[in-house]
Amino acid sequence: MLFKRRYNPQDLENKKSAKIEDISKEGRKYYISQKSKIIALFEEHAQNWKPILINEYGEQFTNSIMKETLDQTKELILKIPYIGGDDNSMTYHLIRATPSLALYKVMKAYGKTARETGKIVYKATLSVIEKIPFSPAGTPPQKFIQKRKEEANKSQERRYPGDWVWKFIEGEKNDFDYGYDFYECGVQKYYKAQDAEEFLPYFCFLDFVTVRASGKLLMRSMTLAEGGEKCDFRFRSAENNQEWPPPFI
Repeated sequence: MLFKRRYNPQDLENKKSAKIEDISKEGRKYYISQKSKIIALFEEHAQNWKPILINEYGEQFTNSIMKETLDQTKELILKIPYIGGDDNSMTYHLIRATPSLALYKVMKAYGKTARETGKIVYKATLSVIEKIPFSPAGTPPQKFIQKRKEEANKSQERRYPGDWVWKFIEGEKNDFDYGYDFYECGVQKYYKAQDAEEFLPYFCFLDFVTVRASGKLLMRSMTLAEGGEKCDFRFRSAENNQEWPPPFI
């Protein structure tokens, strides 16, 4: 006579803990390998932040902030959530979010508000984007669309706790070319773990600036950072300086 094995909640918990430990080990190995790239990214950002910081707070303050932000960036490297490394294109967004997070944490320690840091990061990003010659994105190629659909479907497997979960949205004629609905956000999870949720809306606002660099116009009516049920990204090819630049919140 066959007997079903009794369900043991502890077995499930042990498997879950082992999986988290494996992800942690993979993440540590991956981000150690990326350390030089992340530091180089910080240096690139710092070069753009410095003139604005000096103008707002003076050179002495800026020098202290930059030194401590570099140290903070180094500390954060092994705290970036692991979501598959180079096999997941969204890893780029977690890495890109790290120097700004470091700046926010240091500025906060000096008594500066999330809005003040947000404005510095926004102005610096805008100064870079405005130097890039404008070129409309045009209709996205089918190969790009297919890849994004596959990535969206894969995200719904929820393999990594720190990852995004999202759906690809087909374009609607004369409205937008394509879009994404994000139901979980990796950067939101990362910033929450680092007690930086108040800074998240300012960082998310940079999407309007960075998307413009690729010749697209971003339309968005809600974000998870602002309490929405999702982030509803909709894109279409931009025309000239259409709706640009967006106002700073």
